[in-house]
Amino acid sequence: MASAPAKQIEPAVLPERIPRHVAIIMDGNGRWANARGLPRAEGHRRGVEVVRRAVRYAGERGIRYLTLFSFSSENWSRPQSEIQDLLNLLRLFIRRDLSELKANNVRIHVIGARTGLPGDIRELIEAAERETAANTGLVLQVAFNYGARDEIVRAARRLAEKAARGEVKAEEIGADLFQSCLDTAGTPDPDLVIRTSGEKRISNFLLWQAAYAEFVFMPVLWPDFDDAHFDAALREFAGRERRFGGIRSE
Repeated sequence: MASAPAKQIEPAVLPERIPRHVAIIMDGNGRWANARGLPRAEGHRRGVEVVRRAVRYAGERGIRYLTLFSFSSENWSRPQSEIQDLLNLLRLFIRRDLSELKANNVRIHVIGARTGLPGDIRELIEAAERETAANTGLVLQVAFNYGARDEIVRAARRLAEKAARGEVKAEEIGADLFQSCLDTAGTPDPDLVIRTSGEKRISNFLLWQAAYAEFVFMPVLWPDFDDAHFDAALREFAGRERRFGGIRSE
């Protein structure tokens, strides 16, 4: 599926209409490769290049938080060769891009279960978070080995353990306390969720946090996603009225 020419999309979003937090379901790498007779690994590799552009673009546009769904807890069911390709791309991304992210004042935060991950992957994740912890610019939140239902279950387990230790009473448990036990604790909920590839579902992504997010589904495959598509999504967001359960303003 070819991307739309950049000249057809005019970048015109007022700074005050830029969402604070954008989350992206990066979908379509495999289909992009298949359409070109290429191995799926090439689609994933091209997808990483788009990640780099998206991170730079988000910082330039004043977005404060960018969350990218890179590897779901369900992706372990894929062929072992593809899983290894994805893990190797994560290794390469962190090792090659960490210095640039640090220089650009980007802070890295990784959400998702870490138990069961290869030891070197855990060490790379922890190092990236540690080395960028003091940065004050764009927060790049990477969802890796992440599933929203699993995140919610783990948060409930943490609260149950606190209750068992007598640290919290059942009647004290509310939305704020529950949210503080999620992987995203301390990060504002996403204002805008973008999904590429034309699929119109959220695939177990940020189920709690995206309760009042605006969704934009784009027909472009992730390796073809460029600044113009990103800007088109921002313009779509800017044209919507967010009511959070209220009524339309007169």
